[in-house]
Amino acid sequence: MKSMTTSRRDFGLHKALPVKGPQPKQFVPSGENMDLLTTYKQDYNPYPVCRVDPIKPPDGKYPCGDKMECLPTYKADFLPWNQPRREPLRPPHHYRPASTKFDNRTTHQDDYYVKGLVNTMSCKPPPMPKLCNIPLEDLTNYKMSYVAHPVEKRFVHEAEKFRPCEVPFESQTTHKESFRGLMGEPAKSLKPSAKPCALDKPFSNTTEFRDKYQAWPTPHVLSKAPATYAPPEEKMDLLTTVRAHYTYPRGSPAQSCRPVLQVKKGGHFEGSTTTKDDYKQWAHTRTEPVKPTPQLSLPTQPLDYLTTTRAHYVPHPPISTKSCKPPWDGPRGNTPVEGQTTYTISFTPKEIGRCLASYPEPPGYIFEETDAFGHRIYRPSSPTGSPRNSRLSVGDLENPNQRELAASA
Repeated sequence: MKSMTTSRRDFGLHKALPVKGPQPKQFVPSGENMDLLTTYKQDYNPYPVCRVDPIKPPDGKYPCGDKMECLPTYKADFLPWNQPRREPLRPPHHYRPASTKFDNRTTHQDDYYVKGLVNTMSCKPPPMPKLCNIPLEDLTNYKMSYVAHPVEKRFVHEAEKFRPCEVPFESQTTHKESFRGLMGEPAKSLKPSAKPCALDKPFSNTTEFRDKYQAWPTPHVLSKAPATYAPPEEKMDLLTTVRAHYTYPRGSPAQSCRPVLQVKKGGHFEGSTTTKDDYKQWAHTRTEPVKPTPQLSLPTQPLDYLTTTRAHYVPHPPISTKSCKPPWDGPRGNTPVEGQTTYTISFTPKEIGRCLASYPEPPGYIFEETDAFGHRIYRPSSPTGSPRNSRLSVGDLENPNQRELAASA
């Protein structure tokens, strides 16, 4: 397959040269002096400042010397009632204080009166003169009997250097020596033989559930059609019970109980102010609020109360499915299981020997010495003796004659 693509064929490589930009001109300092004159200094010149007269028009009000008589509504309407004061409902007061003068004495002042100072006798023993001016001897039994012995140098144990064993390692373990693999028969499979499938018998599709639990007839569900909406032909009177029964045939507007204020009228009142003269009310019209154009068109016909489930999901009769469960041939026979395993075929029972360490003097061995750690070392009594030949079975412990023969050997 060629490695040539459309991009490699159409867009070839071109020689790219470095882009040369415009070289900046060399700075040449000017020999003239800077005037340091700005537009603000040139255009905005200082002017003489003078106090400006106020623009506020003169006050044209003439104070009135008459005193204003004003009566508030609260004082005119809410007048105090001339009613006698009611006595409070409380229990009668029968306490009468004593006519004698109170002496301001308490029980504590009467019983615990102030007593004078009591002269106590000191129990301190009187100072006795020194019987002897001889200084105390500082000699003790420890100072007279203690003998300083020279301290011996501490013994430092030197570790022996490790000397590797000269005998080569045999790489022989007790497991390799004692347990050797025995050739035995391969394990037999206990799996029952596969029976050929009976192809001639037809597949039974009846089950216990189908035989005992029969399907009940399902009644047909009748769906009631919604009633069509019929708008009323009569016009609504909008008359409530209150309007119909409570008509107030003899009703009349309530008369005000407020007294008429008698205001004394004086001279001509000037009601023009600076705000009324200068700030006139403009003629304006109220602007209507900007409301969005409704984009949703409401239906004019009444709702039919038919949902999507009722319209599209129509009930269908149930469909019975065919069971694929294999037929049951009945309980299996009590076929005995083969008890032959690799353990029962290959296992050879061996005699159980007693440990030599349980004897006070192990048979077949002679005591030689005790090492520095307190271990007792024995050696075989005969050069051909071995631990296997000197073992005793469990039954030999019960026979004292056999024990004596083993110890003599």
